[in-house]
Amino acid sequence: MAGFAGLAERGSDVGGGDAGSEAAAGAVVERLRAAGCVFAEDEARLLVDGAASPEELEAAVARRVAGEPLEYILGWAEFCGLRILVTQGVFVPRRRTEVLVREALSLLDRVARDGAVVVDLCCGSGAVAAAIARARPSALIHAVDIDPDAVACARRNLAGGAATVALGDLFAPLPEDLRGRVDVVVANAPYVPTGAIGLMPPEARDHEHRVALDGGADGTDLHRRIAAGARAWLAPGGSLLIEAGREQALTTARHLSDAGLAASVVEDDEYDATVVVGTLAIDAAATGEAP
Repeated sequence: MAGFAGLAERGSDVGGGDAGSEAAAGAVVERLRAAGCVFAEDEARLLVDGAASPEELEAAVARRVAGEPLEYILGWAEFCGLRILVTQGVFVPRRRTEVLVREALSLLDRVARDGAVVVDLCCGSGAVAAAIARARPSALIHAVDIDPDAVACARRNLAGGAATVALGDLFAPLPEDLRGRVDVVVANAPYVPTGAIGLMPPEARDHEHRVALDGGADGTDLHRRIAAGARAWLAPGGSLLIEAGREQALTTARHLSDAGLAASVVEDDEYDATVVVGTLAIDAAATGEAP
C-alpha cells in the first residue's frame, strides 16, 4: 500500500491560504520536521488553513507530531481532484489508486450506453466510487465494504445518489438483479501480507483498521475470493480490476485466469501502481455463486 505522501505532496494545490497564515505555518514547520514529517512545509500549510483558532492549530500539530495521519486530522484526503472525507480507522485513499480509477474509466468508455453498472468492492471511504461517479454521472454504482465505519464514511462521500452503499462481505449484499449485468467491478481490497503489516509505516499499521490492510498469507486472499465470485456478476464482456502489489501481480492474474477471465496486468511507474484486469468473454454465460 502507498504511504501518506500524496496529500502533502499536493498540499499547495488543495490547501489555499493567504499571507497572514505564512507566519503561523513557519512556526510549526520545525516541529513537524523534528517529528520526521518529510513534507513539513506543505503539512504546516494544510494544518494552518484548517484551524479555526490558535488552540485548534496547537491541538492539530500535537496530534501530527504524535504520529496521527494528516488526513485524519484534517478530516479529508485529496483523491482524483476530489476532497474525500475520511474518519478514524477508515483506509486513507492513496494516490496510486488513481490508476485503478483511470483504467476503470477507460473500460467504461467502451460501454456504448448510459447506465453502465459499476461495483466497487472493499470501497473504504468511497473514494474510487466517488471519482467514477463524477466522471461518469450516468453510471449506476454500488459500493460495498465489510467495515461499518467505512460504510458510514462512504455514505457521506456518496450522498445525493452518487452510489448505493452496502455493508457486507464482497458480493453478498448486492441486489440479485445485478447478476450477469455488471460492466465493471473495481476492488482495492486489502493486499498487505499478514506478516508484513508490522513493517508498514506506523501511520497505517497503528491507525487504519486491520481489516483494511490484511490480505492474508501472500496478500491475495481477497483477490482470489473476488475473482471466484466475479463471473456470476459480470455482464458478457465485463471486466474486473484489482489493485495489487507489483510482486503479487502474477498470482492475482492467475486467480483471475482460474476463474475464467482473460487476465492482463497494467503497471504505472509514475504512480508505483499495479492493476490486474480480468475480462469475461462476450459469449460466456454468467455461472457460479458468489463466495
